Amino acid sequence: MSELAGLDHVEAPLNYLAAGIDRPVTYHFEPPPGVPWSTASADQRHVAIRNLRPLAPSLRLEEAGFELVADASAVKDFWDEDEIRRVYYPEAERLLHDVTGAKRVVVFDHTLRRRVPGLVGNDDRSVPAPRQPSSRVHVDQTPASGVSRLRQILPDEASDLIRHRFAIVNLWRPIKGPLFDAPLAVCDARSVAAGDLVASDLLFPGRAGENFSVTYNPDHQWFYAPAMQPDEVLLLKCFDSRDDGGVARFAPHTAFEDPTAPRDAPPRESIELRTYLFFD
Repeated sequence: MSELAGLDHVEAPLNYLAAGIDRPVTYHFEPPPGVPWSTASADQRHVAIRNLRPLAPSLRLEEAGFELVADASAVKDFWDEDEIRRVYYPEAERLLHDVTGAKRVVVFDHTLRRRVPGLVGNDDRSVPAPRQPSSRVHVDQTPASGVSRLRQILPDEASDLIRHRFAIVNLWRPIKGPLFDAPLAVCDARSVAAGDLVASDLLFPGRAGENFSVTYNPDHQWFYAPAMQPDEVLLLKCFDSRDDGGVARFAPHTAFEDPTAPRDAPPRESIELRTYLFFD
């Protein structure tokens, strides 16, 4: 992409998975005594993260694996769980139907995050402290977990649904803006090699999941949307069952520390929805 050469960017460290770790295991509840929360080791790399706004019309979900969309919400209080399900879920379903042309959209999960200065991690979901921005490069799903989670969410329909194309797309929105603290960096799926993705086990109370950790590749092309507002969303492709090379399947992403952010920037507050999209 020749247009990247003169694009505004920041230089920031991103936490990749250290090479040589075959299959990391991460607990999302307190592990047994003597067992680490995660067997993954970080490989921190300084990378250029470009301002995607000038290229937004050409960075689309199907090709790049992410897309910036203007979309105001009628939600008054994103910390009201009932309002999220009653108002925001239907809004997201309509938006994703309109943007992607999916025949059916099902929201199956959401996460609220509020960064607390000095608090790192907080992957233990039994702890009442707010979930923190995820500061490691990852993809939320793998082909295996894309299917297994579908069987959990729609057990009576899954066998029929997996016979056709389906995808998992996250809808990420800042709750307050402009957002400068811990913005979201997204990697163009076209710059990611299959060997960069390492299947990793996620252990939750009562169930096991799987996602992709990501190892460093100098070919990766990173982007972010500076100063995002609550009437903007980033759509992220986390899995696509179509594997013929015609569409993006996985878009790595992570929170990062923007060195140009104002020192008094309010801590990030955000919400992400996880959705299944079903196509003909």
